Amino acid sequence: MNLQQYFPVLLFIVVATLIGFALLAAGRLLGPHRPYEEKLSQYECGFEAFGDSRMKFDVRYYLVAILFIMFDLEIAFLFPWAIANGTIGLVGFWTVMVFLAILTVGFIYEWKKGALDWE
Repeated sequence: MNLQQYFPVLLFIVVATLIGFALLAAGRLLGPHRPYEEKLSQYECGFEAFGDSRMKFDVRYYLVAILFIMFDLEIAFLFPWAIANGTIGLVGFWTVMVFLAILTVGFIYEWKKGALDWE
């Protein structure tokens, strides 16, 4: 295994990290730093904080998050498949069909649980 091929990737990571830290340090050194009580207080959508921060959320919020991740992953996996569809043959086609079937089962589950119904 030739590790010299990965040197540009390592260099990119190091340079990006240095630039990130340099920008954070520049902002800290050059920016105004005048904290006061109202600026440091917690707020919730422009209002004073109310209620306990450890309150329970309805399960539908989590189901919607799962639904978003499910479709996000679907699109992320379907783009490369669509580009290479001509070269992967029937095995690749049926693999993606199984993948889509699993995602469809997840979508039907969320639908039956009522995650798509807003009251």
